[in-house]
Amino acid sequence: MSVKKVLVVGGAGYIGSHTCLVLAERGYQPIVFDNLANGHAEFVRWGELEEGDIRDRARLDEVFAKHKPDAVLHFAALIEVGESVKNPVAFYDNNVIGALTLLSAAIDAGVKAFVFSSTCATYGLPDRVPMDETHKQAPINPYGRTKFIVEQALKDYGTYKDLKSVMLRYFNAAGADFEGRVGEWHTPETHAIPLAIEAALGRRQGFKVFGDDYDTRDGTCVRDYIHVLDLADAHVRAVDYLLAGGETVELNLGTGTGTTVKELLAAISAVSGNPFPVEYTGRREGDSTSLVANNDKARAVLGWEPKYSLNDIIRSAWDWHSRSNHHVI
Repeated sequence: MSVKKVLVVGGAGYIGSHTCLVLAERGYQPIVFDNLANGHAEFVRWGELEEGDIRDRARLDEVFAKHKPDAVLHFAALIEVGESVKNPVAFYDNNVIGALTLLSAAIDAGVKAFVFSSTCATYGLPDRVPMDETHKQAPINPYGRTKFIVEQALKDYGTYKDLKSVMLRYFNAAGADFEGRVGEWHTPETHAIPLAIEAALGRRQGFKVFGDDYDTRDGTCVRDYIHVLDLADAHVRAVDYLLAGGETVELNLGTGTGTTVKELLAAISAVSGNPFPVEYTGRREGDSTSLVANNDKARAVLGWEPKYSLNDIIRSAWDWHSRSNHHVI
């Protein structure tokens, strides 16, 4: 039987590179398509790198013709919520126009299976926690809106164009490969766990908490942290599901367990053995009080079960950052 090829768009980035690792372990052949704006060529270790931009239709057509992938995984998005408020044009250009260009190229190349990195930001402010996939979608920032638009296109393409997709709504991706081959490396870094670890390593001046007056058990925001390898596992299962004839579906990817910012910082201090200064400041615009996934549907549809705990997440991230010379900016 020939090896199934998967085009991993944005495969040189954080979640994409971990997914290439798992795809290769499970017998798929990943091909990475990335413009390296946020990805890293040294993260491309499982399958070849094709450089290109998702807005460049001619380049996409070339890559589809050369590799003839059986499925596409789409990770190539701008993700920073604060940046989306400052520069919405770039987010619409990359996340909407880029995604639609990629989808047109995939459809014209005869691809029938598409896995999309979406986000719990499509829900907006929670009516109820934990949130399931029937929760209303009313995003509160341009980042969430760009992802919501692509989800709507995918549903139409599923109905009218015979392109089936799995839309994976991530909660908070975190952690790293336990063997230290790839990890979280953003420039600039905006994610809580890497920033707190850098503070514990003495590489930055403490950690800033935005708001300690929320209606939660300790006044700080609650988030659902999920290990990046659990996310990668779900993506590979989504490819299996679509190639076996699965229908278009949207699925939450989270653990179902919420952690407050204070609990997160305490866990990082404990794992690192290094307490670090914490500064409490005002709330940040657009932050939800509590975001926790109901993941029953992903379990039912994909047979997916998150394996890793918050402690595993922090330990793997600590190992990666403390060994790595990729200083966070």
